[in-house]
Amino acid sequence: EEAAAGGTRRGAATWERDEEGAAAAERGPGAAYHMFVLMEDLLDKLKLLNYEEEALRRHNMRPLSRHYFALPTNPGEQFFMFCTLAAWLITKAGHPFEQPQEYDDPNAIISNVLSELRSF
Repeated sequence: EEAAAGGTRRGAATWERDEEGAAAAERGPGAAYHMFVLMEDLLDKLKLLNYEEEALRRHNMRPLSRHYFALPTNPGEQFFMFCTLAAWLITKAGHPFEQPQEYDDPNAIISNVLSELRSF
């Protein structure tokens, strides 16, 4: 029975990979790289807004790599960087917004960001 259960699990995992592969094939051969293109585009836009000087130096953070958000490396760090950038962008758009702290409740941070964005 254990072997059968293991076989079922492996079969399910294989089926999921096949489904993901089929979905990517339907979108075209470059679909797997689309997230990298989006991240590079985001980084170019942030550089135009001078994010390195205005957002990162204030918080002693290092600049983003070209694929920082495209690859899940350190979810906690990536989430904090996203929240920091979101707060900076909201403030830059003319709506005062308190910069989140690293140990703030993630749900509260996202709720505040979404609430502020809805007010736009």
